[in-house]
Amino acid sequence: MTTAPTATAPAAATTGGSAGPITAAPATAPPGGPRVPEPADGAGAELARMLVELTADLPGADPGRVTAAALRGRSAGADRAELRGLAAEAAAGLISDDPVYSRLAARLLSAAITEEAAGQGAVSFTTSIEIGRREGLVADRTAHFVATHAARLDALVDQALADRADDRFGYFGLRTLHSRYLLRHPLTRKVIETPQHFMLRVAAGLADDDTPSGTAGPDGAATRAVDEVAALYRLMSALDYLPSSPTLFNSGTRHAQMSACYLLDSPRDELDSIYDRYHQVARLSKHAGGIGIPFSRVRARGSLIRGTNGHSNGIVPFLKTLDASVAAVNQGGRRKGAAAVYLETWHADVEEFLELRDNTGEDARRTHNLNLAHWVPDEFMRRVDADASWSLFSPADVPELVDLWGADFDAAYRRAEAAGLARRTLPARELYGRMMRTLAQTGNGWMTFKDAANRTANQTARPGRTVHSSNLCTEILEVSEDAETAVCNLGSLNLAAFVVGTGADLDTDGADGGTDLDTDDAIDWERLDRTVHTAVTFLDRVVDINYYPTEQAGRSNSRWRPVGLGVMGLQDVFFRLRLPFDSAAARALSTKIAERIMLAAYEASCDLAERNGPLPAWDQTRTSDGVLHPDHFATTPVWPDRWAALRTRVAAVGLRNSLLLAIAPTATIASIAGVYECIEPQVSNLFKRETLSGEFLQVNPYLVADLKRLGMWDARTREALRESGGSVQGLEWIPARVRELYRTAWELPQRALIDLAADRTPYLDQSQSLNLFLETPTIGKLSSMYAYAWKQGLKTTYYLRSRPATRIARAASAAAGAEAGMGPAVPGPAEPAPAAVPLIADADALACSLENPESCEACQ
Repeated sequence: MTTAPTATAPAAATTGGSAGPITAAPATAPPGGPRVPEPADGAGAELARMLVELTADLPGADPGRVTAAALRGRSAGADRAELRGLAAEAAAGLISDDPVYSRLAARLLSAAITEEAAGQGAVSFTTSIEIGRREGLVADRTAHFVATHAARLDALVDQALADRADDRFGYFGLRTLHSRYLLRHPLTRKVIETPQHFMLRVAAGLADDDTPSGTAGPDGAATRAVDEVAALYRLMSALDYLPSSPTLFNSGTRHAQMSACYLLDSPRDELDSIYDRYHQVARLSKHAGGIGIPFSRVRARGSLIRGTNGHSNGIVPFLKTLDASVAAVNQGGRRKGAAAVYLETWHADVEEFLELRDNTGEDARRTHNLNLAHWVPDEFMRRVDADASWSLFSPADVPELVDLWGADFDAAYRRAEAAGLARRTLPARELYGRMMRTLAQTGNGWMTFKDAANRTANQTARPGRTVHSSNLCTEILEVSEDAETAVCNLGSLNLAAFVVGTGADLDTDGADGGTDLDTDDAIDWERLDRTVHTAVTFLDRVVDINYYPTEQAGRSNSRWRPVGLGVMGLQDVFFRLRLPFDSAAARALSTKIAERIMLAAYEASCDLAERNGPLPAWDQTRTSDGVLHPDHFATTPVWPDRWAALRTRVAAVGLRNSLLLAIAPTATIASIAGVYECIEPQVSNLFKRETLSGEFLQVNPYLVADLKRLGMWDARTREALRESGGSVQGLEWIPARVRELYRTAWELPQRALIDLAADRTPYLDQSQSLNLFLETPTIGKLSSMYAYAWKQGLKTTYYLRSRPATRIARAASAAAGAEAGMGPAVPGPAEPAPAAVPLIADADALACSLENPESCEACQ
């Protein structure tokens, strides 16, 4: 779900017209000051004064409109808190007029959160932690660390507040924090921490032991641990980096399950193993883990069961049971469990697998909660390309195929065909077409490529080591086996925070603005390096202090120590530098960023290996043989000397982590940071957010800022943007270069998204959650698109987003009686105006579910 960021537009123009549900009441206008109403009581007067103060540095915001709306909506005897809440909602309702209102709404909400926490006694970070410990929420280890360093930690928060750290939040990001992340008193259900307390609690929960570093802090203590915690907290407070949601939820608490992803091996082809996997999945799901599990070892329908002399019903009944279990173990009612099932394309039940998410047919052979993914060998794609035949087998007849990849798989598969072991043979393109049809109809049946995943994996250096699937969101690629459940800890860099350059002006038509941009000056590369180093240090720390719901998970993670550092806000980078998403300059910069992050991450892992030793399975990795991930690709590095130095150092000290890079979806944490998701283009310039308080429109602040500079952000443009469903392509009075820059995912060539992903692949030792977008998918379009993705060397893809399959909500100006729905944040079908406006359901109005996968924190 790509959300519009909450950056504040420059105050080049004031808002005009009425584009939201709020209208201004009669107001007086003091000379030289803002328009403010004349409230008839003390509470109203106090609100008016507060709004004038809060908008003093927000010239685009009109405190009078907000005050009038709040007073108009209040109940009899409304107190200050109620009026402040009404004012926040009124300001949120004006965000489509001017994104600056997001800042105002966030300031009002921030004050309410601070007051709510103080009402529970949390007036400082240390008191917040003590309340949490007393109520059984905060771990004793964390409470002890905080008590030991109380003065310095409190000073960190005080300094952050003095630097206006809370003012970095937009309204909807702060609202998400308040409703889903801040710790609450078990009885009163009021928050016992503010956003800054929350972030420092997360950092303190990841503290190392107090090893003296010789550097004295403000309170005279000399500890490396508190220095590291301060570094992480500053990154989080600045929104430069955020760990994934399981870490945000649980760090520093009594139940510190902080890993995001778990990859199990397929159950063996026996009943006990299948039911043992159910148990493992249930335990992992209970503790907020996103699950990836293949079922490729389980025999196909019709296979002989020698123990009973009967025949198997295949994988579908077992997946139906798994489906019910995933739905039942819903993490204490917070949200449904989440799992993706992978099946190899040669499995004889693959055609029934493709029907699992259908809305028609026998319900006993349908699963409504599981996500589906194909684990596709190159041999299948080659036969599709050549229009050759394809054979389907039961694993009972060819058990070796599951653990083979590359040339070994190809040879074994062909031997099985020659031996007449196939259950069925059909044209490869016929099966491929059915796979494409399932993608078009459901968005499921993700295409992930077995050989590409294994060929370059650092963990598959030795025979018998195989990556059997990806995870819930297709960005994790790790070895799994019966005794080891692969685990990954995630976090994401906010790329927008490192932009220091500016792009070309957009006030005239012409060639692609920014293609001559000097990227050496566009990004603060040194600060990016430092941030990566801190992020890797703490991702690695999770391995040691994490709670593991199963023995298999703990065993695997301590042996391989993989982490997944990703990114968010790539679209923000391109907007700030005026680079169209499909431009050559954007493609080059994207690759350069990926290379720099890998370099810094590997250097950080070397530092950790020097301090703590390499990972226990170091001699089982390709890097121990001197092969780094980019060596598998024909790349020309930007920093060859630095790579050479890294090789020398890796050979000397090793790496602490077998894997380091993976780009997860980041829907929730990107919302908190106020940027676009991971590596995705925007899906609209205008969004509708649905909350318990009503519906709010949110507009792209970069677009608004540019249109203000051009003198074009007026009532005509706002209304046209609504009528077009968030697209500027039909607004011909806007300069062509502006329209080119602000195209949506639906208006970009998907080849460009695939090329961007392919170019960064050498610098991702795991993978990336890559959604693809087609407004009206056809079998032909999809066949070509996914074949191109395979030929470009992509390891995995994620959802196919299509407008006809997306449920939408009508814009406020749409005809009465039109349906409103909840689903992925993408525009509705192209049809006569008024067009549909994409819906983003807010956290407190929409629980995570597989119908709304973007709001699931399992991988974010």
